[in-house]
Amino acid sequence: MKPRELEDLGIPRHLKREAMGAISKASKAGMGHREIRIAMADVAANPDSYVEDPNFGELATALIEAGKKKDAALGYEPRKEPAPYRRWGSDDDPQAVRQMEAACRLPVAVAGGLMPDAHVGYGLPIGGVLAVRNAVIPYAVGVDIACRMKMTVLDMPVETLESGAERLRKAIEKETRFGVGAIFEKRREHPVMDEDWSVSQVTSRLKSKAWDQLGTSGSGNHFVEFGVLTVEKDGLGIPPGKYLALLSHSGSRGTGSEVANYYSRLAMDTRRDLPKDLKHLAWLDLDSEAGQEYWAAMQLMGRYAAANHELIHRHVARNLGAQVILDVENHHNFAWKETHFGEDVVVHRKGATPAAAGVLGIIPGSMASPAFVVRGRGEPHSLNSASHGAGRKMSRQEAKRRFRWSDLETLLKERGVTLISAGLDEVPMAYKDIEEVMAAQGDLVETLARFDPKLVKMSGGDERPED
Repeated sequence: MKPRELEDLGIPRHLKREAMGAISKASKAGMGHREIRIAMADVAANPDSYVEDPNFGELATALIEAGKKKDAALGYEPRKEPAPYRRWGSDDDPQAVRQMEAACRLPVAVAGGLMPDAHVGYGLPIGGVLAVRNAVIPYAVGVDIACRMKMTVLDMPVETLESGAERLRKAIEKETRFGVGAIFEKRREHPVMDEDWSVSQVTSRLKSKAWDQLGTSGSGNHFVEFGVLTVEKDGLGIPPGKYLALLSHSGSRGTGSEVANYYSRLAMDTRRDLPKDLKHLAWLDLDSEAGQEYWAAMQLMGRYAAANHELIHRHVARNLGAQVILDVENHHNFAWKETHFGEDVVVHRKGATPAAAGVLGIIPGSMASPAFVVRGRGEPHSLNSASHGAGRKMSRQEAKRRFRWSDLETLLKERGVTLISAGLDEVPMAYKDIEEVMAAQGDLVETLARFDPKLVKMSGGDERPED
């Protein structure tokens, strides 16, 4: 039976495994399809009567436990006083501010922070940081679990960006793939695929798809680009100067999205008592089976996303016959177990970069504006966090409505950027000014180097820059 059919019988979708097990046992016992449906509906209505049943006992027990959790969750009471949070930057999206304030009303909330790249998202805003007690909020992690930045500096002269531009372009196009559902015909190899993918029914079901997509870059604001890294300060292990660097941004692809959606629905089903404006902030207790499953799946998606970047950079460097002399990476859209203000908490950074004291990170701008390699200052009121980029100042649809590729040509030419492909919704004008964003978080991070993109590839869909 499909999840919708089970729900029609009164069985929640998160008990699908137990339901399918009951159906299998009943079928083997000789029960017909109609007889099983009638029995399943009765089990859902009267689970206490079926606890000892050889076919439906496991399902009945699961339904009883689910009912207890739901009863315990009834009577939602917000905090008497919202959890404290700090804001950085003055150009905040009003909807993002409202979302952050709503998140701080959650009874599990401890503290929060709103980064200067903030804009509206599902549940927690993009650029939102939220610490909670013994819980994890799937939508506060984000749909693209463990989306990452990775930069490698190659032992090639900067002049290659001009003299060898075609060679660099071919390396990008050969060694990764862009777009929804993008795959490699011949799978790439990485130890992450030897791990246990049965930690969640979602990862177990989608392992093959994930392997097909291993080493690909996806769509949206994901990119792979070559550019000039200008190292300004010590701290990166290479002397100040200019270098040829490769920068990538992508995450856990379709599998990460499926994990996020499945456990978000499960959390919302568990927390039906939440007010409408908080439903996307439904949480899973870390002591619960579902919470432990999601946590394990999230960790796996973090390692999978890291593997995607590792393969992109390794294969591009090998294609060019280059050696890597510096490797820096960080991720966002994740939850970490940390200690803040003397308390053990779970910190969600949705579109926010870890910035504990001394921790390196990368904060990008847009296809025609710089990225910055930074070192965290460990500001406690930001929960050791900083922005993950410039942040959008308009929606994708608004960008498509307002701009044409001709609007971008002059800017690209001025900044010496060659755009291989992209969607019109990713034009730099759709983003906040990265220089202003960086200025607003000088107390959160210290800038060590600046990366200026020169050869950029993103998912173009049906759109490509006009000739």
